[in-house]
Amino acid sequence: MELRQLQYALQIAIERNFSRAAEKLHIAQPSLSQQLSKLEKEIGVLLFQRTTNSVELTHAGSLFMEKAQSILDMVEQLKQEMEDISQMRKGRVVVGSLPITGAHILPLVLPAFQERYPEIEIVLVEETTANLEQLTLGGQADISLLSLPLIDDALAYEPIIEEEIVLAVPPQHPLAAAEANGSASSVEIESLRHEPFIALKKGQGFRQITLELCQNAGFTPNIVFESSNIETVQSLVAAGMGIAFVPHMVSRSGWSQHAPAYLKLASHPTRTLVIAYRKGRYLSKAVDAFISTFRDVLGQTKSRSGS
Repeated sequence: MELRQLQYALQIAIERNFSRAAEKLHIAQPSLSQQLSKLEKEIGVLLFQRTTNSVELTHAGSLFMEKAQSILDMVEQLKQEMEDISQMRKGRVVVGSLPITGAHILPLVLPAFQERYPEIEIVLVEETTANLEQLTLGGQADISLLSLPLIDDALAYEPIIEEEIVLAVPPQHPLAAAEANGSASSVEIESLRHEPFIALKKGQGFRQITLELCQNAGFTPNIVFESSNIETVQSLVAAGMGIAFVPHMVSRSGWSQHAPAYLKLASHPTRTLVIAYRKGRYLSKAVDAFISTFRDVLGQTKSRSGS
C-alpha cells in the first residue's frame, strides 16, 4: 500500500467521479482506475460501488477513508514538524475568512505580517461560516477567522476580539430622530418585534446571531430581505427597507451618504471573533506567527481606540 494510493482513493471519495478525480490528481483516468483496483485487491475489500452514473463509498470504504485521512494528516504533520526543526523561514498559511471579517480586519493584519515574515506566503479563502468550517476540518484551510458559536465541535478555537453589536436603522426612522434630538436611550430588542429586518443569508454566522438576539427577546424576526454581503444589508437599511443588527467594526459611521443611523442596544450584545482550527491538528510555526501577529495588531488597534 502506497501513500499515493491513499491520496487517489480520497480524491475519488471527494469527487464521487473518476474523471474529475483524475483531473484534480493530474493523472490519466485509466491509471487512476488501475491503482484503485490494485489497492482493493491488496486489502481484499471493495471501497467503491460503481454504477454507470455514480461512484459511492461502501461501508468498508467509509472506514478506509477515515483512516486514510488520518494517515495523510500525520504524514503532513511530520513534514511540517521537520521543516520547523530545520529552521526554514519559508512557509505557507491558508487562512479562511468570512467576507465581513476579511474586509475590515485582514487589511490591518496582513501588511504587518508581510513586513515581519516576507518569505511566508498567505493564501486567503473567503467563504460562508458553514463552508469555512468544512474546509478547516478537511485541511484545505489551516485556520479560519470565524465568530462564535461554531457549528462543529471538532474545531478548536482561540478568541481574538470581542466587539459590540449595534442596531442600524434608516436615517428617517423615529428611533434615529430621537437619537438626533438627544432624547433617545438604548434600544430594547423586545421593542423591535414588529420591525422589518434585513439579514445575511443562511450559512453566514452573523445571521444566527441576529436570530438568537431576537429569539432571546421573545420573538422571531420578520426578515424581509436577505443578502450575502453585509455592505448590501447596510445599503438596504439606509434606503429605508428595514433595520438590521451589525457588528460595530463594519458600521458606516464615518460615511456622509448612504449610511444608516446606528443605535446602542440596551443589552449591549457582543460577538466573539476567533481563530479556529481542527482539534489535534499540528499548527506550524508559520501559523503560530500569523496568530501572534493577529493578536499584536488587534491589541494595538484596541489600545489606540481607547477601548
